[in-house]
Amino acid sequence: MRSAHDPSALNFYLTAPYPCSYLPDLDARSQLATPGHLVSPPLYSKLMQQGFRRSGTFIYRPYCDNCCACVQMRVISKKFHPNRAQRRAWNQHGRLVATLHPLQDKTEYYELYRRYQQVRHPNGGMDKEDREAYQGFLLRSHLDTLLVEFRDDGILRMVSIIDCLADGLSSVYTFFDPDLPRAQLGVYNVLWQIELCKKLDLNFVYLGYWIKDSRKMSYKIQYQPAEGLQDGLWKPIRLNF
Repeated sequence: MRSAHDPSALNFYLTAPYPCSYLPDLDARSQLATPGHLVSPPLYSKLMQQGFRRSGTFIYRPYCDNCCACVQMRVISKKFHPNRAQRRAWNQHGRLVATLHPLQDKTEYYELYRRYQQVRHPNGGMDKEDREAYQGFLLRSHLDTLLVEFRDDGILRMVSIIDCLADGLSSVYTFFDPDLPRAQLGVYNVLWQIELCKKLDLNFVYLGYWIKDSRKMSYKIQYQPAEGLQDGLWKPIRLNF
């Protein structure tokens, strides 16, 4: 019997083309690793090395016919030094109290998620998700997954979902209070994950796919030093890339 730690235990399928979410007028395709329940945490760490990520229980990587814009990216946590803007964000939100939990469902999480989607991503599809779709997207995992609450004087301000890997942490998704004036909660969250990675003596924070020409995805390169998976190899990617 093939081990759940062995990639040969999986089957890999290509999806049909679908409209790209990040680059207009382009089609995308994904390669899926199935069945998802056979993907153990050690195997998932290996798949991450090959450019895969997960959305809910679906494990995938971009596999487009005529585009290679999506670059799996990771920050080298032990060498990271924040820039001036990042230091301001860290100081601005230093009052937040973070607590780690297993995946769990609370009404206040879902209400914050809905507000975040409606304000930050209106008409993006996810702003109309019901609670079942939200649960399937964020609260189902066969991996070592943490949920992090960030509160200010007891008020929930942000929730982050993180997968624990053999060599680092994978930032799955974060949503936060979209109505705080001049807040930089997203920046603070990445910095907090990098600090957690250092405390755990792990090497990398995986931030998902960096896409140079996508406003929603290009910001990730601001966290330096970083590496991107290109042509099957992890190579440095820099601000002037």
